[in-house]
Amino acid sequence: MSYEKFTASNAVLLLIDHQVGTMSWVKSIDFEEMKRNALMLAESAKILNMPVVLTSSMEEHAQGPLLSELETLLPAEFNARIKRLGIVNAMDDENFAAAVHASGRKKIIIAGVTNDVCTVYPALSLVRDGFEVQVVADAGGSPSKMADEMALRRMETNGVTLTSTNQLIAELAGSWATPEGTQLVQVMLKSLQGA
Repeated sequence: MSYEKFTASNAVLLLIDHQVGTMSWVKSIDFEEMKRNALMLAESAKILNMPVVLTSSMEEHAQGPLLSELETLLPAEFNARIKRLGIVNAMDDENFAAAVHASGRKKIIIAGVTNDVCTVYPALSLVRDGFEVQVVADAGGSPSKMADEMALRRMETNGVTLTSTNQLIAELAGSWATPEGTQLVQVMLKSLQGA
């Protein structure tokens, strides 16, 4: 199978459950690193004018609200976020599934918290349904390194491509010499500076 690169014009970004409570349960990656990576993805999508679907689960409970920075970066997408009522696999939520299909894209980029619950099931469902899926492993995490490793291994074994935040941004940029590429370099520099 030949690989066709993911671009801003053929892919959609799904950010799943980057909620303050849920993120606090993650121990497999540093909280600030995971948060920074998720926000870098959101900022990159905004620069590239790439469609983004946001979803949350039970915001009024322990999971808490989505990151407020997402509302600042992507106000329209934040307001249109799909609020799931406890449905584990976001693709089993008809509103979320409809939003993904409405993008018209067959290439799906997923970052979710946690990788071992929130990310693994929609990723597997989308691959089963014929989509090409990349999971940004370092823009999410799990309650333990073992749980994270098992989830990533399960996804990869079932046809999901695993990637990292910087790797994905570089793929989407294609060239640093474009106006968008110049902005994306600045986004990536944030991760190197730990800012």
